[in-house]
Amino acid sequence: MKKAIVVVVGVMGFAGSATAQAPVAVVEEVQGNVTGAEFMDYVVPGKVIKLGQGASVVVGYMKSCRRETINGVGTIIVGEDESKVHLAEVEATRTNCDPAQAHPTTRATSDVAASVVRSLEKGAPPAGPQLTLYGTSPLVEAKGRGTLVFERLDQKGERQQFDLTGNQLKGRFYDLAGTSKSLTPGATYAATFASRRIVFRVDPQAKPGPTPIVGRLLRLE
Repeated sequence: MKKAIVVVVGVMGFAGSATAQAPVAVVEEVQGNVTGAEFMDYVVPGKVIKLGQGASVVVGYMKSCRRETINGVGTIIVGEDESKVHLAEVEATRTNCDPAQAHPTTRATSDVAASVVRSLEKGAPPAGPQLTLYGTSPLVEAKGRGTLVFERLDQKGERQQFDLTGNQLKGRFYDLAGTSKSLTPGATYAATFASRRIVFRVDPQAKPGPTPIVGRLLRLE
């Protein structure tokens, strides 16, 4: 009896650790008969996605910056840095992204923003941002209602805000590519929503619009 209890506890512990796995990729596009994934799902290693006739998905890996377009009937098993694909066809490219994006920005960042401001006041180069985006139209993970604010830190005067009603995609994704607004290439910003704040830099070569999501995803969760 004691041995049985140990086995059960061990299995429960394993299940708990699997549940706590951090996501490694985001599903950027879904077309046709796809089971196991939807648009803007985060996926973890071992996740199985099945494609039916004429179906396709685009999976963007947040650490390796590998972007896979997978077409046709087949099965996908999500890995750490790339997918294992059975039968379906894969076209993979490397896109610009920041591996730091694999970790959500849940920690307080007001001290980071303050250090940037202080360095500007002293005429020194700005302190390093937490993240670099490779698109000037961020896709922001901001759950619920509130005001999303982008404030430029390396140059005074630029401030943009968006009132979110909670009707974002899945209640938490707001895409600037669907608006007439965009950020400035090469600039440093603080993004604020509710109690969350992150300082980030926009790559000097960044373009506006619906560029690959893995390169412009801003996780204010």
